[in-house]
Amino acid sequence: MLTDRQLLILQVIIDDFIQSAQPVGSRAISKKDEVSFSSATIRNEMADLEELGFLEKTHSSSGRVPSEKGYRFYVDHLMSPFDLPKNEKSFIQQAFANQLLEFEKVVQQSARVLSDLTNYTSIILGPEVYETKLKQLQIISLSDHTAVAILVTNTGHVEHRSFTIPVRIEPHDLEKMVNILNERLQGVPIIHLNRKLRTEIASLLRKHTDESDKAYEYLQAALFEEQPVKLYVGGKTNILMQPEFKDIDKIRSLYSMIEEENEIAHLLRHDSQDIKVSIGQENEIEAMQDLSIITASYSLGDEQMGTIALLGPTRMEYSKVISLLNLLSNRMTKTFHSWYQDDSDGE
Repeated sequence: MLTDRQLLILQVIIDDFIQSAQPVGSRAISKKDEVSFSSATIRNEMADLEELGFLEKTHSSSGRVPSEKGYRFYVDHLMSPFDLPKNEKSFIQQAFANQLLEFEKVVQQSARVLSDLTNYTSIILGPEVYETKLKQLQIISLSDHTAVAILVTNTGHVEHRSFTIPVRIEPHDLEKMVNILNERLQGVPIIHLNRKLRTEIASLLRKHTDESDKAYEYLQAALFEEQPVKLYVGGKTNILMQPEFKDIDKIRSLYSMIEEENEIAHLLRHDSQDIKVSIGQENEIEAMQDLSIITASYSLGDEQMGTIALLGPTRMEYSKVISLLNLLSNRMTKTFHSWYQDDSDGE
């Protein structure tokens, strides 16, 4: 159990280091308005906090820096609520002013706003496509042998897929197939489309199209390939601006990891509405063990959830980031909820 004096000194050190990225000494602490202890007393308490594992001493200075244990204690017990400035709240509100934006645009703007307001790297994970439902399908012929399939889901996700039309399939067969698919598959979860295609749709194709086997093959290839993970990254180079990240090998390793979308998606996914803070070694991916990651979720109705994350140094402005994530996730959820209400009202 830390004493009140130790708690105050630890909080002052972490707050100061977050802002300056420089080791904090007893003299600097003694000058703080809220501190009334002598430099000698502060040095003794700092030594005890170091022995307890909350602080670390650097080689180049007599000052101390927070350890990962210190940051964890700070986030769990010492952090003060952060009141976002009006201009930052307004910046977020303006990002959602255009009600006509589709899902991708809203998420892209959210990632950009978050990175701009923090100077960290933001990553937003879209909901798994297989959790969504088909809202509409279009197949547009581009030439005699090529076409593009456009899938629209109930989350506002739009997927375009080009494919080659088998020679023996006529344009009127294409039209029949689209009508059958929209009639039978609208509102069906994407994860169940393949089963529907194999059973109910396959039998309808045999009744209404001349080349049902070929039609089935191309629908299988065009519509039901493995769904890609949807990641939206903002401020990817912001990490280069942090003084902790001057090691080129570390940066290269981090950038390579960000390109591994499935691995990032696995790391960020969580099924809770709560804010989650992972500090340094708490991250299971080695390339991220010098970073802190703070995640929040947003909802798209029907309990479908995506994740918003910020990546930064362990010297992250935790209180501000948590306030921003709370505001942004609530705003995204509210926006998508209004879309669902509009959709249900129109059905």
